[in-house]
Amino acid sequence: MGGDARPIIEAWAEGFVAALHPKGAFRAAGLAVLEAHRSAGDRLVLLSASPDLYVPLIGRMLRFERTVCTEIRWDGERLNGTLRTANRHGEEKVRCLERLREEYAHAQVTAYANSLSDIPHLKLADRAQLVNGNSAARRAAARVGIPMADWP
Repeated sequence: MGGDARPIIEAWAEGFVAALHPKGAFRAAGLAVLEAHRSAGDRLVLLSASPDLYVPLIGRMLRFERTVCTEIRWDGERLNGTLRTANRHGEEKVRCLERLREEYAHAQVTAYANSLSDIPHLKLADRAQLVNGNSAARRAAARVGIPMADWP
């Protein structure tokens, strides 16, 4: 996609996200958890290592207040494809969570994640849950006392 014009990338992203319509690609249990948090008045922030080419669209579709994700560099109206920010993965996700804690100083942090690389930021949350993690992520979560769930 590097070198493609912004309208081409945006059209692709909109099509990609539209195909993820909440009733199709997202787990019903996850959508119910989001709604419970929203109903409780919680502030919803989507933190993802995936790129800003489509993650903010997913955040808007799922009605998150804010999205923090890996940002991709543009040269004017053409996609450069290199990273504009650090990849929001592993320890960088920890740094993002620390910045969010400063911005939302009195908020309790509840975090959900699904991979081994998410364990460090889950450990920093007030409440955390590993969801549908693979066996390595489950072993790591168990070692540090992070609860686990399987959402069908």
